[in-house]
Amino acid sequence: MHSEEPEGSGADAAGPHQDSFTNRCAVRREQLGLSRDEVARRAGMSVAYLDRLESLSDDFDPAALMRLAAVLDLPYDELKEGPREPGPGRRPAAAHPQLSRMSEDECWRRLGTHGVGRIGLTDGSAPVILPVNFLADGRTVVYRTEADGPAAAADGETVAFEVDRTDERLSSGWSVLLTGTARHVTDPGTVEDLASRPGADPWAGGRRQLWIRVLPGEVTGRRIRTR
Repeated sequence: MHSEEPEGSGADAAGPHQDSFTNRCAVRREQLGLSRDEVARRAGMSVAYLDRLESLSDDFDPAALMRLAAVLDLPYDELKEGPREPGPGRRPAAAHPQLSRMSEDECWRRLGTHGVGRIGLTDGSAPVILPVNFLADGRTVVYRTEADGPAAAADGETVAFEVDRTDERLSSGWSVLLTGTARHVTDPGTVEDLASRPGADPWAGGRRQLWIRVLPGEVTGRRIRTR
């Protein structure tokens, strides 16, 4: 956190894992690279009033909170109450987690027949990870994309593919990682068969006529569960 925050205030006072209004303000300030003084000045208030506003006391001024939301570039409701659809992993970790490796057979069972995963490519010198709808075809993974789209791996390119699931209530989950080679599917009969299967229609829409098969060289998985 910024050095200008007094000891015992801000995120530290609320606890490092608590999703409080104070923490949301502090995290957002840090993301934007703004000090408390800068936020107060842009919102047209004193630092002392910003401190009072962040306490969300019963008599806080909604108009001032709206100005603060504008400065922090967050929707009013999200700043005040938190994200309506928080991402996974917000709940505390379980008291006695157990991390274990999954066998390759279990990895394929976890993948199922279709779903949404992430394809990892290299775009120039930087890695790129993109969500894609996928099908499990035997012990390979296939997905469809636009021929000139960002997820269009070159034929023969080394790629990674990852799928994971979490259970927030139980603080448990699993992940499967495939590393291997991308191959373009060009056989018309195979393309027709894949396109007719449940889950073949991409959520992003569009024609997406290029089918890519990931031929895995290695399949690994991890599982977290509680005792």
